[in-house]
Amino acid sequence: MTTLLVANRGEIARRIFRTAKRIGMRTVAVYSDADASLPFVREADTAVRIGPSPAAESYLAIDRVIAAARGTKADLVHPGYGFLAERPEFASAVDGAGMRFVGPPASVLAALGDKAEARAIAERAGVPIPPGYGGDDQSDDAFVFGARSVGYPVMIKPVAGGGGIGMQTVREEAQLRDALARGRRIATAAFGDERLLLERLVERARHIEVQILADDHGTVISVGDRDCSAQRRHQKIVEEAPAMIVKKSSRERMAASAVAIAREAGYRGAGTVEFVVDQDGHFYFLEVNARLQVEHPVTELVFGLDLVEQQLRVALGEHLDLEPRRHGRQHAVEARVYAEDPGAGFLPSTGRLIHVRWPERPGVRVDAGYEEGDTVTRHYDPLLGKVIAFGGDRRIALGMLANALEQTEILGVRTNLGFLRRLVRKFNEQGTRVDTEFVESALSELVPESTPATDEAHAVAAAAIAAGARDPGDPWTGTGSWRIGEGSATTVVLREDTRERTVRLLGSGPYSYAGHRVESAGEKHRWRVDGQPATAAAANGAVWASVSGDTWELDTRPRAREVDAATSSEVAAPMPGLVIAAQAVPDRRVRRGDLLFVVEAMKMELRVEAPSDGKVTRVLANVGQQVERGQRLADFEPSADGAERP
Repeated sequence: MTTLLVANRGEIARRIFRTAKRIGMRTVAVYSDADASLPFVREADTAVRIGPSPAAESYLAIDRVIAAARGTKADLVHPGYGFLAERPEFASAVDGAGMRFVGPPASVLAALGDKAEARAIAERAGVPIPPGYGGDDQSDDAFVFGARSVGYPVMIKPVAGGGGIGMQTVREEAQLRDALARGRRIATAAFGDERLLLERLVERARHIEVQILADDHGTVISVGDRDCSAQRRHQKIVEEAPAMIVKKSSRERMAASAVAIAREAGYRGAGTVEFVVDQDGHFYFLEVNARLQVEHPVTELVFGLDLVEQQLRVALGEHLDLEPRRHGRQHAVEARVYAEDPGAGFLPSTGRLIHVRWPERPGVRVDAGYEEGDTVTRHYDPLLGKVIAFGGDRRIALGMLANALEQTEILGVRTNLGFLRRLVRKFNEQGTRVDTEFVESALSELVPESTPATDEAHAVAAAAIAAGARDPGDPWTGTGSWRIGEGSATTVVLREDTRERTVRLLGSGPYSYAGHRVESAGEKHRWRVDGQPATAAAANGAVWASVSGDTWELDTRPRAREVDAATSSEVAAPMPGLVIAAQAVPDRRVRRGDLLFVVEAMKMELRVEAPSDGKVTRVLANVGQQVERGQRLADFEPSADGAERP
């Protein structure tokens, strides 16, 4: 029996295991301490701990992964996406250990992972590339000259990068040097390589990618295309197949270009060639993702094949037995569900998932990495899962996806579900043209200002707390509190930011509050408010309530001491992440707003500034350190009257 080790985690590990088991392979999971209880670990035939929670000490530790593969006598190693998926040194290590890497050869990964070399490959293959600069001279002056030659606006990219990390738009020369410094900092922290390249920015572009498959016997084919234009900060949000509003002739030329690039590079396995398409329909090579893509399910549904199975068969030396496919059948759309807070700038959210219900309906596929009771930590990408809908045409598929997202319930962390629901609805509006700037331009509609929790939300939240406090076998708590003249009643104090409300629930279930009737729907965490479905669950001093598609987090704990920035004695991390810059120096005086640290997470840089005029007395965080939200980065002594200056 062939043994497959998946050098990854979460939803992609589960998805690969599903195919491997179907075709009769034995499966091996590797996991870190943070992931020990996640579903992918339980679902593998064998699971091996490879280290502590930080990725650098577990999923990125090549020696530990190779040791696990040797110890379990693995024949194949599948890297999934992210982590080591496009690291040539990992592919070499797998081959050197006598196993087969499920992906391209190390030499191909090295060439395509270098954006400058990938551009050269595309040029040799006769594929259009956007004008740019990526020479050996990496000085600021060289980039200034390159930008002047290309013309603004331009895009700065890490040469060794991927996934949109470190990409920045520069619209005028005055911004360029700061962008280069920021780009080098991110590139060094993320990839260990500070080299950058510059390209002319194609504005209002559409992001189209072509799926390719190649074997060791000279066969290279394309399998349709996908539209991934709905992005924020160069991170894809919603993807669909086939790409819309693409002329047949353009579709054919892009497919041929993708195959030509794969042949020129000596590609093997599954991969994606990405293009940008301008408003006139001209396309330009962007990059090659030499791995399985997050959005691969839409291609699988439309074209009726299993891309993971094809990867495994190619890795075993088999011939591809497929014809090139262009148009497929019907339409598929995928939405990525993240643990993040859109209202706070899409900051990652961590915590225990106290309620999870993924949709179960015909025509909908869910690839999820988390289930109820699991914990989302700060250590990895907060992708919870992907909801994919498949229908007769785009309108039907979008409608099915909208319904599926309405049925997706997650409490315990903040998520982008409300944002996704609004985005998918907007896709269906007449005249909507989705390009790479669409999400940012519509952000005020997609992330409206938060509103206070409604009476209905307070009612169901209080009901969840009251129900959880009762023990049906205890005569003192089984019926709840009781008062002369009003019967059973429960009082719950709920806080939301600085707002506080005392909720007096009447009844012992059903309950009533402020004219609203709340009753159990007969399933854990499921309720009905005035006959309409709602969910609510309480844990660790907080209660989460979701009513009519909106979700609120309410607190039942005593109000925390409010901190005045002008008198604050500490500087804290605004989100969990990696410290990528530390400007704070002990005993140095600063002004309010001066940069002290930069914390990076999920392709996002957040400045940590001096809260007031004053002096940094002690620095507690260093570059390269992982920090939790709220963790002290430095001790700070504010000026007595704000008059002191550096």
